[in-house]
Amino acid sequence: MTVTIYHNPRCSKSRATLSLIQERGIDPVVVEYLNDPPDAAELKRILGLLGKRPRDIARPKEAREAGIDLDAADDALIAAMVANPIAIERPIVVTADAARMGRPPESVLDILED
Repeated sequence: MTVTIYHNPRCSKSRATLSLIQERGIDPVVVEYLNDPPDAAELKRILGLLGKRPRDIARPKEAREAGIDLDAADDALIAAMVANPIAIERPIVVTADAARMGRPPESVLDILED
């Protein structure tokens, strides 16, 4: 099973989630999303797996600071988040058919089981 974590190494929750995954013997694909943000298609796919809308995974303070209107249409919000990945909540853990926010880190455990 391929596990991907959209990770910010400066974030304690992101580091804790990564450690939790690795403690289970999984070597995830680590995407430092601030340097390598998902494109719009990938972000839409992740949102679909999460069952969430873009504003549900936005970091309000960072979005405001980036001039992002959280009341914008979903496609506009996705484009703004791709351009300003700091506004995306982290970490996000993705498998082939599921995704979870790592807040709290233990919330990802159910998608890591075979």
